[in-house]
Amino acid sequence: MSSRTTLLALTAAVALLVGSIGVLATVGGTLATDDAVADDAPPSQAVTPRTPVRGTEIERLHTAGITGEGVDVGIVDVTGFDPDHPGIADHVADARSFSPGEGVANGGRDSHGTAAASLVSRNAPDSDLYLASVDTASGYESAVEWLVSEDVDVIVAPMSFYGKPDDGESHAADVARRATETGVVFVAPVGNLAQGHWNGTYQPVNGGVHSFDGGTRNYLRTTGQSRLRLWLSWDEAHRTEEYTAELYWTNGTAHRLVARSQPYLADSVPNERIVARLQPGTYYVRITGPANATGAHLDLESPTHALQFQSPGSVAPPATDPSVLAVGAYDPQTGAVRPYSSGGPTGDERGGVDVVAPDGQVAATKPDGFNGTSAAAAYTAGTVALMLDANRTLSPAGVERSVTTTASDVQPTGPDRLSGAGSLEPTQAVAVVHNDSNDDLSNG
Repeated sequence: MSSRTTLLALTAAVALLVGSIGVLATVGGTLATDDAVADDAPPSQAVTPRTPVRGTEIERLHTAGITGEGVDVGIVDVTGFDPDHPGIADHVADARSFSPGEGVANGGRDSHGTAAASLVSRNAPDSDLYLASVDTASGYESAVEWLVSEDVDVIVAPMSFYGKPDDGESHAADVARRATETGVVFVAPVGNLAQGHWNGTYQPVNGGVHSFDGGTRNYLRTTGQSRLRLWLSWDEAHRTEEYTAELYWTNGTAHRLVARSQPYLADSVPNERIVARLQPGTYYVRITGPANATGAHLDLESPTHALQFQSPGSVAPPATDPSVLAVGAYDPQTGAVRPYSSGGPTGDERGGVDVVAPDGQVAATKPDGFNGTSAAAAYTAGTVALMLDANRTLSPAGVERSVTTTASDVQPTGPDRLSGAGSLEPTQAVAVVHNDSNDDLSNG
C-alpha cells in the first residue's frame, strides 16, 4: 500500500483513554477500551439515570459464604490502574506494567482499569486481583502470558482490537485461546460497535467510489463527540488492493475533504484508519478503491461515532474466539440490550455473544456509573470468580455452559445475536455448579 498525505494532522502516536466523556482512546491504533460513556458509544447514547447494580442476589451469595475466596483474577487494561484506590487496594495481589516507559498507574490516567477492577472485587470481595497495564498488542500478549504463569483462574480483558478479522482468527483472539487451553476462564467484552459498524462487498460506481445501499456517502450520526476514530479493513484475499476511507465535511452545499485513512503498518492485517478532531458540522465517509468490482469484503467501524448505514456482525477481538466468554451489556432498568452493545454473527457465522450483563454500576472512579461492555465484562468476571469458589473443578467450557444455560431470556424470545443466551443470573449460575446442596442458595 502506498503512503498518503492527509489534509488534517492525524494522530499516529499512542493516545490513552482518560475516564471522562469525550476523551479519545487508541493504543497504537489497535487497542481501545470499551467504556461506552467515555469513548466508544455515541454521546447521544450516554445512559441516564445511572444507578448502582449491586443487587440482592450477589449479596445473597456473599451471605451464603460464596465470596471468591481463593480465586485469582487477572485484569488487563490499557489505561492502567490505581492499586492504592480504596475500592481495590485491599484486593491487589500484584500489579505490573507492560507499557514501555510507563508505570501501572499510567501517570494517573487509570480511570477505566480501576473501575473495572473495583467491579470484580465488589462481586468477589475475597478474590485476589492481578493487574496488568498494557498499551500495545505485544504488551497485551505479554500480560496474558504473565497472568497465566501466575496461575490465575480468571482473566478479564476490558478492551477491543479494531480493524481485525472477526472470525476468531486474529492474533488477539489467539492469545485468549491459548490462555483458555491452560484452564483459565477468559472473559471479554463484545465491544460497543453496534451503531458504528458496516460491512459489505465492494460495489464501485463513478470510477472507484463504493456505493452503500443508500448512496456513496455514509454520514456520521452523532453530536458532541469531537474526536473520530474510524477503521477500514478488508479480507486477506484482496490484501494487495488499495481501499481508502475519506472523511468529508459538508454544510449541505459545500463539501470539503478533511482526512484520508492511512495504512496501519504495525500488524499484518490489510487495514487503514483515521484519527481526526472534528469541528462543528456534518460529516460523512466515502470509500474509494479499484474502478471495477473486486468482490472484496470491506469492514468500516467506528468506536466513537454511529454510522448512517450499519450492519450486524460487530463483535470485536478478543471476544471473537469461541473459547472466550463474550459479554454484551444490557440496561438493568429496562432489561433491554444497550443500543451500543456489539452483536453477531461473527465472520465464521457463530452467534458471537454468549450472555449480556448489567452496566451502569457505580464503580471506583465512576461515581456517575460505569457504562459499556467493559463494565458488563468486569461484572461477569466477578461472578465467574464466585462460581469457581463454589466449584474449583470447573473448566472454561463448564463455566460458559453453566452461565449460558442459567441465563434469563432477553427479547426477542430465544438465543439471538445481540443478547446471546440472555442476561447473566449470578445466583442461578453459582447454584448450578455448587457441589453440595445449600439451603441459602436454593431458597434464593
